[in-house]
Amino acid sequence: MAIKIGITGGIGSGKSVVSRLLEVMGVPVYISDIESKRLTVSDSLIRRELISLLGEDIYTDGELNKTLLASYIFGNPEHIRTVNGIIHPRVRDDFHQWVKRYDAYPIVGMESAILIEAGFAGEVDAVIMVYAPEEIRITRAMQRDTAPRELVERRVRSQMSDEDKRIQADFVIVNDGETPLIPQVLELITSLSKNIAYLCPPKNKILLIKNRTYYVEDYFVYLR
Repeated sequence: MAIKIGITGGIGSGKSVVSRLLEVMGVPVYISDIESKRLTVSDSLIRRELISLLGEDIYTDGELNKTLLASYIFGNPEHIRTVNGIIHPRVRDDFHQWVKRYDAYPIVGMESAILIEAGFAGEVDAVIMVYAPEEIRITRAMQRDTAPRELVERRVRSQMSDEDKRIQADFVIVNDGETPLIPQVLELITSLSKNIAYLCPPKNKILLIKNRTYYVEDYFVYLR
């Protein structure tokens, strides 16, 4: 049975970069954002419940009416919970089926920005947080989405804080533009492959990877 890992982090942290590295290293990754969008259009149960909630206009020419959905959930936590309650269980079921297709792999992953908030953390064996300082995340998101700073900052504030994510994470990968990513991902895979019980590197551990020394302290990896 494959070890299941969840990859999460705030906006602009670099979750997708880490997921791509994992895939290059032979770890299949389920991208929940992409799959949830697919399911919202293709899954008959989701379609039926959204139509029941918002009317036939929620789908236009077979596609989700994102404007209507956004107007329904904007600024209303109860409405957000209602919509998530329709979509998230189907994403969870789809992930279960996806994992079965990749059962021959020793490690598989799920990438989700709201892995913990959506309850998906309970579907994986280990939670991997991708961390970057907030200012770096804001700058990245502004450049990627060509969005104004105020909008990005609101999105950052709407997400679970890094501190709360870190508490629930089994491993933290630093993506600050200075700390090399590949050695951290290799160390993660090595730790998982050896024993799921030893996900967290002990404090003050020295890692020697390809003649370079990395200092591990409180889950964070620094080049020395």
